[in-house]
Amino acid sequence: MAIPLVLASASPARLATLRSAGVEPTVVVSDVDEPALVQRAETEFGELAPEDVALLLARAKCEAVAATITDNEPDDVPESPVVLGCDSVLELDGQTYGKPADAAEAAERWAQMSGQSGVLHSGHWVIDNRDDGTGATFGAVASTTVHFATLTADEIAAYVATGEPLDVAGAFKIDGLGGAYVRGIEGDYHNVVGLSLPLVREMLTEIDIAWHDLRA
Repeated sequence: MAIPLVLASASPARLATLRSAGVEPTVVVSDVDEPALVQRAETEFGELAPEDVALLLARAKCEAVAATITDNEPDDVPESPVVLGCDSVLELDGQTYGKPADAAEAAERWAQMSGQSGVLHSGHWVIDNRDDGTGATFGAVASTTVHFATLTADEIAAYVATGEPLDVAGAFKIDGLGGAYVRGIEGDYHNVVGLSLPLVREMLTEIDIAWHDLRA
């Protein structure tokens, strides 16, 4: 029997990535207020590096979902699972970007990204909630450089009009319509989608879980 995995993320792309690798997680979405959380952290600690923002949000989602499972034990959630939380941000010219607030912001973002390169940071947090597990809670970040194509104003407008850029950090989906606008990457492709399979495998190895143990 496969070790149960709970994915603390609403991202269809992250779910599809795990499924494509033979892992069928249970999805439980947290109610974390991401902007408020980042604002509180920056008030306390000062400006956060982009990778720290990604890890902060991944941890918050993971801990919130793990607490929900422990307190409420929903009927459709397996007992004593491993919980995985993820979050992604784009670093461009030293600034941190999540999902655009609206179409105008998405268009402005693409005007900045066009012909440039950014770094997509995905934070990953794992909590071992197994009855016979380690009880570990820890995280890591994977970072991939993304080289964007040079787009015309019409191309930017047409892409934004699809609505796709509004759904994701960085305002693009490399595995969707936005794939045509990415010239290349340096690093893990799956990380740009939102979940680094190699990194998650390495993290699970640290708590004595082999990747194939997640496959049914």
